[in-house]
Amino acid sequence: MIKVLIVEDSPVVREFLTHILGSDSDIDVVGTACDGEEAVEAVERTRPDVVTMDIHMPRLNGFDATRRIMELSPRPIVIVSGSSAHDEIAMTFKALESGALAIVPRPRGLGDEESSRELVRTVKLMSEVRVVRRWPRSRTAPAPAPAPRPAVSAEERGGDVRVVAMGASTGGPIVLQTILSGLGESFPVPVLIVQHMTPGFAGGFAEWLARSTGFPVGIARDGETTLPGRAYVAPDGFHMGVRAGGRIALENAPPENGLRPSISYLFRSVVSAYGSQAVGVLLTGMGRDGAEELKLLRDKGCATIAQDRESCVVYGMPGEAVRIGAAARILSPDKIAAALREIVQKPPAGFRG
Repeated sequence: MIKVLIVEDSPVVREFLTHILGSDSDIDVVGTACDGEEAVEAVERTRPDVVTMDIHMPRLNGFDATRRIMELSPRPIVIVSGSSAHDEIAMTFKALESGALAIVPRPRGLGDEESSRELVRTVKLMSEVRVVRRWPRSRTAPAPAPAPRPAVSAEERGGDVRVVAMGASTGGPIVLQTILSGLGESFPVPVLIVQHMTPGFAGGFAEWLARSTGFPVGIARDGETTLPGRAYVAPDGFHMGVRAGGRIALENAPPENGLRPSISYLFRSVVSAYGSQAVGVLLTGMGRDGAEELKLLRDKGCATIAQDRESCVVYGMPGEAVRIGAAARILSPDKIAAALREIVQKPPAGFRG
C-alpha cells in the first residue's frame, strides 16, 4: 500500500481528494492537514510515502511547507493545483524549486475522470522515487547566469552546430532551469525542449522557465522559424519536430512510448533536418523515451549528453542511454550548461563518436 498524506485547506476539497485517492486499492490515505504547519507535523507523525500539497494555505503556504518537509523529512511531494489562469500556473512551478516532484490539476468534480486518473497515476509513480538530498545547489533560486558575451559567428566558433535538442521527464523542470540559466544571453543556436508533463501546464512551465532563468522561452508554434538564443517548448498534445530551414513542425501523430510529445520524435526529426549539426541532451525521467534516438544522434556524428546518475531524480531515460552507449558525455546539470557553451563555439576533439 502507498501511504499518502493530503494537504489542503478546504474541508470540501480534502474530503474530495480523500475519496479519489482512497478509492484506489493500492493507496492508503494515512492523514490530512489543513495548512503547511500541520503538514510538517503530520509528515513526521504519519511517515507517508507521498504528500499531495496545496499552494494557497493559511499560516504556512505550500511553497514553504514543501521546503521545510524536504529539509526535515524528505518525501515525494505532488502539487495538486486548482489554478487555471496562466500566471497562476506559472507561479505554481515555484514549488518545484522548493523540492516538489510533480504538478497535477485538481479534478473539477466526480465527473472529471481524466484528471482523477492522472492524480492517482502520478501519486503511484512518485511513490517509486527515492528522494534524497543530493542536489548540488540550492533549489530556491537558479544558478547565476554567466556574464554576457558578444555574439559568436559560425566562423569564429569553428563548429557547425545549428541546434540543441533536450528531453526530460520526472525532475526535469529544475534541471532545465539550471541548464538554461547557465547558457547566457548570447547562446548562438536555438534550443528545442520536450518536457513530459500533465496537459494544461506547458504554457505555465515555459513562462516560469523564462522568468526564472532570464533565457527567452516560449511554447513552440507550428511553422515558426527557430532563432538563436531562444528555447522552444513542445506544446500539450503535439509531437514537436523541425523542418529544413529551422521551422517548427507540430504533429498530432500517435503517441510514442505512450507519450505525446515524445523525446524520441524530436530527436529523430533533428537528425533528419540537421544531420550531424545538432546536439542531443537526455535528462532525468522514468522510462526510456529518447534513449534509442540519442544513440541515433551519436551514430550520425552529433554530440550527445546524458545527465549523470547522482543528480537525477529518476535515472531511467539517461540510464538507458548510457547503457546502450548513446551518450558521449555523462554530466551534472551545471556541467551540461558549460559543455553546451563549449560545443556550440568549437566542438572539442574526441567528443563525437
